[in-house]
Amino acid sequence: MPMPQPRPTILSIEPYVGGESKIPGVNRIVKLSSNEGAFGVPPGAQAAYKAAAGELHRYPDGHATALREAIGARFGLDPARIVCGNGSDELIAHLILAYGGEGTELVMSAHGFVMYDITGRYAGCRVIKVPERNLTADVDAMLAAVGPRTRLVFLANPNNPTGSMLPAAEVARLRAGLPEDVLLVIDAAYAEYVTRPDYDPGVALVDAGTNTVMTRTFSKVFGLGGVRLGWCYAPAPVVDILNRVRGPFNVNAPAMAAGIAALAEPGWVEKSVAHNSEWRETLSGALRGLGITVHPSEGNFILADFGTAERASAADAALKARGLIVRAMGAYSLPQALRITIGTAEECRMVQEALAGFVQGAPAGG
Repeated sequence: MPMPQPRPTILSIEPYVGGESKIPGVNRIVKLSSNEGAFGVPPGAQAAYKAAAGELHRYPDGHATALREAIGARFGLDPARIVCGNGSDELIAHLILAYGGEGTELVMSAHGFVMYDITGRYAGCRVIKVPERNLTADVDAMLAAVGPRTRLVFLANPNNPTGSMLPAAEVARLRAGLPEDVLLVIDAAYAEYVTRPDYDPGVALVDAGTNTVMTRTFSKVFGLGGVRLGWCYAPAPVVDILNRVRGPFNVNAPAMAAGIAALAEPGWVEKSVAHNSEWRETLSGALRGLGITVHPSEGNFILADFGTAERASAADAALKARGLIVRAMGAYSLPQALRITIGTAEECRMVQEALAGFVQGAPAGG
């Protein structure tokens, strides 16, 4: 029987699979699969979200004025050049659909965030995944992949899931080597966790021209993954395009209230970053001591390489036996690796103990 058919490229998309959150038969679950903040939701954000309950019958401010002003004040940016979204994923999708499309190309690194590929295919772009060097975006290789049909280049910096980071000078070299009419999107979802002095999340390049966008999120250090809240900083012409295509009320009122409060939470970011830096180093060192390869990371997670897909799967099973959920990396063409979020001190110790038992050959549940 005849039936409606989607565009053929849609059928090439593998659906996004989020991090697992349940293990059958296990009561206490420690979820370290989605890079959520180690300390949960800031108290002020919880209170603001609850306080918004009495106004749920009202449409939110479609311009997200107060939230944009709060973001601008926190990061020293012009609120007029900020666009807020239902997670940064929404803004990434709008950028791809607005500037890409059939007959165009999108360039990304081989192990970049999978949503660039999914949305690029949705838009009809040819998605070019460029091989990396030591799991780090290769600027020269990315520039070599750019052709006359390239309209978008995506760079996650730091990158998810590898944790690698390009210094500001290398990102500037990438921008300088791109044609002026190619939009560079710098996805800085993990920017707050970076402590290296040679890092810039993208602000300088956005300010320098009309062809670079920086995207950010509230889902990581600000602990608001559940409300879906993101933003971007962009040149005025790009802001104009995004405001033409986004939904009229694309950010809900409680999310905006929580976001404003999270930005103002005293010491929250400082505490979170200090904890992350300490335990990322501690857990990485402990796993390396067990003979597990751990790649350098600038995010709130580490990438543990077990050598083979089979050994990674066995390690994943050993962790699950203790109620620990991490992220398998088959979808990122890294089946030999597991991505492990930096949780609380107790949770990091639990990961270390479970993998020590795995390496030493202890029974999976022992």
